[in-house]
Amino acid sequence: MRPTFEAWRAAARALLDAGVEPAEVVWAPAGPSAATEPAPPPGAVRVPRRFVDLARETAPHPDPRRWQLLYRVLWRLLHEAPDLLERTADPDVRALVALQAEARRAKPALDEPPPTGATPFVPAAADLAGLRVAAARCTGCDLHRHATQMVFGQGPPDARIVLVGEQPGDQEDLRGAPFVGPAGAVLDRALAEVGLARERLYVTNAVKHFKFVARGTRRIHQTPRASELGACRPWLEAELAVIQPGILVCLGATAARAVLGPEFRLMRERGRFVATRWAALTIATLHPSAVLRGEDAAAQERLYQLLVEDLRAVARAA
Repeated sequence: MRPTFEAWRAAARALLDAGVEPAEVVWAPAGPSAATEPAPPPGAVRVPRRFVDLARETAPHPDPRRWQLLYRVLWRLLHEAPDLLERTADPDVRALVALQAEARRAKPALDEPPPTGATPFVPAAADLAGLRVAAARCTGCDLHRHATQMVFGQGPPDARIVLVGEQPGDQEDLRGAPFVGPAGAVLDRALAEVGLARERLYVTNAVKHFKFVARGTRRIHQTPRASELGACRPWLEAELAVIQPGILVCLGATAARAVLGPEFRLMRERGRFVATRWAALTIATLHPSAVLRGEDAAAQERLYQLLVEDLRAVARAA
């Protein structure tokens, strides 16, 4: 088999048509061999578009195991779990997403113009729905090359309180929503404790694409650079211009510096309200992920109580 997506797709169709299971196939440059020969004319197979995109982007990766992984995921999608790609903890799905990200990073981008920042992509006088649609097409910085998708803010357009984090994490990148991973669970618990209903808040991030480094099947968070914060800043400003919140909450040092300036020091200045051009009451507190990074249970509890203390001040001001 030629090492191309088209050649793999043709072989996979034939194997599927013959009912050949992944364990029976050995993928090699000369072609797939199996205990059962595939039928020559492949039948029509309906495959989710998301998988097709994953396969097409993963195909250029040099890992020889990619063909077997792709066929195994395809087989499972069609025969075992139609929602497999939504199961982000599944080992096969995580491995495939990691290969896709590595292939994206290695892909030449000579035919693409240099990043310009988000400004050219932000429509004038758009509501949140219009901004969300436009943001999905943003290529204003290099982070879009590796992330699964743009993760835009969520919440009502008339929210009095806006929460701004740093960037999407692994789960947020896969699911397309902010604060839905482990840090989101910490945030939800703290909000409930102080009586703030998340569905009445607008939650977003200073950077809208997940920045990470791949280590095996894991994707490890990396802090965005100042240039990446600046490139994505027009989206945050557009969100805040539409919502015009009364209270703006910065979750973590990166978000705080994006809003309050590079000299802001979180642990020294957290919990204090100041006026900014986006909200009369702007405050910074810990990012929920900082709680999870506490060295032990006692440290995590101390950090959690600091987060709750600051959010309680927000609840009182609301």
